[in-house]
Amino acid sequence: MPVTMPAPDAGLVSRRDEIVAGLRAIVPGEGVIASEPEMRPYESDGLTAYRQLPMVVVLPSTTDQAAQVLRYCHERGIKVVPRGAGTSLSGGALPLADGVLLGMAKFNRILDIDFDNRAVVAQPGVTNLGITEAVEHAGFYYAPDPSSQIACTIGGNVAENSGGVHCLKYGMTANNLLGLEMVLISGDIIRLGGKHLDSDGYDLLGLMTGSEGLLGVITEITVRILKRPQTARAVLIGFASSEAAGDCVAKIIGAGIIPGGMEMMDGPAIRATEEFVHAGYPLDVEALLIVELDGPQAEVDHLLERVSAIAQGCGAANLRVSNSEQERLTFWAGRKAAFPAVGRISPDYYCMDGTIPRGKLPLVLARMREMSASYGLRVANVFHAGDGNLHPLILYDANTPGELERAEAFGADILKLCVEVGGVLTGEHGVGVEKRDLMPEMFNEIDLAQQQRVKCAFDDQGLLNPGKVFPTLHRCAELGRMHVRGGRLPFPDIPRF
Repeated sequence: MPVTMPAPDAGLVSRRDEIVAGLRAIVPGEGVIASEPEMRPYESDGLTAYRQLPMVVVLPSTTDQAAQVLRYCHERGIKVVPRGAGTSLSGGALPLADGVLLGMAKFNRILDIDFDNRAVVAQPGVTNLGITEAVEHAGFYYAPDPSSQIACTIGGNVAENSGGVHCLKYGMTANNLLGLEMVLISGDIIRLGGKHLDSDGYDLLGLMTGSEGLLGVITEITVRILKRPQTARAVLIGFASSEAAGDCVAKIIGAGIIPGGMEMMDGPAIRATEEFVHAGYPLDVEALLIVELDGPQAEVDHLLERVSAIAQGCGAANLRVSNSEQERLTFWAGRKAAFPAVGRISPDYYCMDGTIPRGKLPLVLARMREMSASYGLRVANVFHAGDGNLHPLILYDANTPGELERAEAFGADILKLCVEVGGVLTGEHGVGVEKRDLMPEMFNEIDLAQQQRVKCAFDDQGLLNPGKVFPTLHRCAELGRMHVRGGRLPFPDIPRF
């Protein structure tokens, strides 16, 4: 479906030079980027089909600078799009032609490591993997591990409530977040939570997690770190069909076993990944499970036996257990490189993100194969099987007329199917612009209006990341009066790559 954004404010665009000068007074030197060539790296995020140059890019390096920038924009009615590393796959950091892109890359320091309280305080520009690297010498790690963890930032992880291959047992970002410092659009700075485990009052920390930059700009984050398990071993299990692999997933969870991670890949993804990484994946199967068990040695050995027996009962074609830490890491290296591996077999691909009940996995995979034939587009499946978070990769060529549009329609049908079987539109990538117009598949107008009232409590003028998440925009004053009413504001087409 075509993605559209709010119409640019011609008045603001005409005042660009004045706005750039005002921002340079707050963030001097190289902190303001205004030339077209230098702004090109910011024109899209990981959803590269949609591109738009921002009006100006601002790169503050302190919380005070960020607060001043937001206050300046609030007083003048200027829109602001927060951005971390730009790895978002839902267009959540897509700029606006009449908006300031607020880049948080200079907030890249770890401020405190507290092993006694098992907490790390970091700025939002620190990479996900950077937190683990800072504490692994003491036997600790940060559990959420998105495939992009080498590049994605902890601030973006909070904005999208990111997961990863180990979220089945150890939870999403929300389950590992202890505290935040954030700046409101007014320029006010507030703190939520801390190193303590419990807080009174409303759960504003939970509200901020997954808020996609619509409520505030995060400037400091406190996360929980965990002690490395005594033992971790992974097992590769190959199946003749995706349905058999899906059945195995359901039976493992149904047996009361919660693996550290449980991932699934189908035939096209297996072959592309093995050619790219050489992880030792079997090429004569149509589905592959990677199941990791961790904990005390005796427990891991016992669970490996149980998982192996369940897999054999589901018709596993082959089974291979890691016999060293290096071999375990190699198993995972293939899975984590699946997205770039698929990029080698297709000029373009569209990465989806929906979540379904585990028991519906065989049905959904079969329906996706039917859709693939109907749309004439290949699909490679890589997903977090344990929690039902699907990441179908729709392969297309943007240079072939009509293929991008078919890929979008195919993706929309996959997400509608997820909702149809009792799932949700997103597991960890967020709504952004990609899924915005599908929100009515899950929520009625009253639901969406109530969610927008929450945004209005933080952002009275609708200046933070407008055009994302909500398919129909209502002004805050209008929301205060309305029960249910239409009133879609114009969303003109934005340039696509």
